[in-house]
Amino acid sequence: MWHDNETTVDYLNFGVVADACANLLQQANGAPLSIGVSGGWGMGKSSLVRMIAERLSKAAVPGENTYVVVTFNPWLYQDFEGARSALLQLVGDEVLSQTASNEVLLKKAKRLLQRINLLRLVQMGGEASATIVTGIPIGAIGRAISMAGSLFTPDKGDDKKDDAALLRPAEPVSLPSEIQAFRNALEELLDELKITLVVFVDDLDRCLPKTAISTLESIRLLLFLKRSAFVVAADNEFIRGAVRVHFEGTGITSDIATNYFDKLIQVPLHVPRLGVNEAKAYLALLLMQRAHEDGHFDKARFEAALLAVPERLRTSWKGDAVTTEFLQAQVGVGDARMLVLMELAEGLAPLLTQSSSVNANPRLMKRFLNTVYLRSALAKPQGIELDIRALAKWHLVERCDELLANTLAAMVTSALDGRIDALRTAETAAREGTVLPDPFKDTVFIKEWLQLQPALGETDLRPLLHLSRDTATRDFGSDNMTPEGRVLRDALAIATGANEPLAQAIRSAGPLQAESAMTRAWLLKAPKRTWRQFEDVVPLVEPCKIFPELGAKAASLLSQAPLGDVGPGIVPTLYAQIWARPVLDKWEESPALAKPVKNAIQQAKRNTH
Repeated sequence: MWHDNETTVDYLNFGVVADACANLLQQANGAPLSIGVSGGWGMGKSSLVRMIAERLSKAAVPGENTYVVVTFNPWLYQDFEGARSALLQLVGDEVLSQTASNEVLLKKAKRLLQRINLLRLVQMGGEASATIVTGIPIGAIGRAISMAGSLFTPDKGDDKKDDAALLRPAEPVSLPSEIQAFRNALEELLDELKITLVVFVDDLDRCLPKTAISTLESIRLLLFLKRSAFVVAADNEFIRGAVRVHFEGTGITSDIATNYFDKLIQVPLHVPRLGVNEAKAYLALLLMQRAHEDGHFDKARFEAALLAVPERLRTSWKGDAVTTEFLQAQVGVGDARMLVLMELAEGLAPLLTQSSSVNANPRLMKRFLNTVYLRSALAKPQGIELDIRALAKWHLVERCDELLANTLAAMVTSALDGRIDALRTAETAAREGTVLPDPFKDTVFIKEWLQLQPALGETDLRPLLHLSRDTATRDFGSDNMTPEGRVLRDALAIATGANEPLAQAIRSAGPLQAESAMTRAWLLKAPKRTWRQFEDVVPLVEPCKIFPELGAKAASLLSQAPLGDVGPGIVPTLYAQIWARPVLDKWEESPALAKPVKNAIQQAKRNTH
């Protein structure tokens, strides 16, 4: 299975964007910088952020500049105050760890942490905030803070200059002065350590609006310090919505909501949108990865594809598309298993891009494949053997057109042997460019879905629906066929003539089961019936030879023949069956029957007398 975690392995050609962002951070040369990485949920923002961090780690210049990356996930601090203070604490802890080997800087880092603790208490509000700001113990919390005042007093031996900047019992605090002192102290430490602090804020668009705004407000305390940078990954639309919620009732406009974020972000960067080309490449690499992990795809070829596919995407503007031939070259034209998977990627890509429910979202495409492969794993223990492409085709219509999927599922429950004539007709119509039958809509998506291989119109869809019970309840109705009846059904469906094993299967089934088997086999062969060869009518003729009482049922099935398709070749065999003669007599009277067939019926009559 494919996990949802971010990765530095580039399946989406994000490396180019990560390079550009890392270069911007390096070219700042210590000047403060803030970058906003915008993109919808699941579009790969977190992976892009990790790629940027990986590039920065390789850009360090010892003694001059080292990039220290701190990743902050406010989603883990979902309460309003927690996210605000946690970011400051995370930065303070990182600076403290960087000064561990330098006693002088370590003392400065500890004083920085004391200021952070002070600011965190002020953010608590109420009695704590009032006590700290005024220096007068207010309430039980205030008295407790005054008694613990030494927690905020520097260690003995520290400079008196620094002592004056921190809280001591019963001394009022100027909050603006404390904030500026904190910023000055952090900036000084970063310069002395020769490090650039890069704070990545991720998953901001997973937070409740209050948590998101709280985090952005905390960022303001750290923004625009020398040797600092922020990379904020969030969906711009979500931020606008959070701002509107925060300022609800003030009449804030969309423009003002946008400006709020723009004042924090100097460089807006959008995650590239995926087209069919990128979706195809992504699906192909995911399928190669799975095949490699399952031991079906050579490691060397997989690693070569990891280089070749992103390189192909980088030059796609020249017209170098991810074509069938390109994908086949990556897996080897002699590897039938992998060629099928590449064909699957080629077929799915345009549909998953067009569908508004997926819209080429990398996370949703990954989850789509996870569902398909999970169902494949569930199939084997239940004795179901299905092509992975069939599983993908069915799940595609479930995911992207639920109404059609439910309609087809309802048709399967009432169809003999789980086959849907309307689906078979629709797949043929889509290939030939003719009008689609009900319930299929005449849309680009449906037409392409119908042409996606394999065709499902001649497939028993009950196994597919059985495996899709994670999305809906499936009821296939009662199946009153015995094991002997099913064996006979399958034998009649492939029979081309009379033989003793077939006759024995008919006797073993008995007349009732033979009738059911004859009816179902007749329907199974419908898509391939030409109405011109003897083998076309074998499923009717052979059971009636052993059980003549089945003649009435056989005659009713035969009477549904499309007379315009009937050829003279089947007439002699049919006219030899007593039950079939009334049907052929009616055919003879019909103007729809071709003259050679009428002549054959008349000749059969003469031969009988």
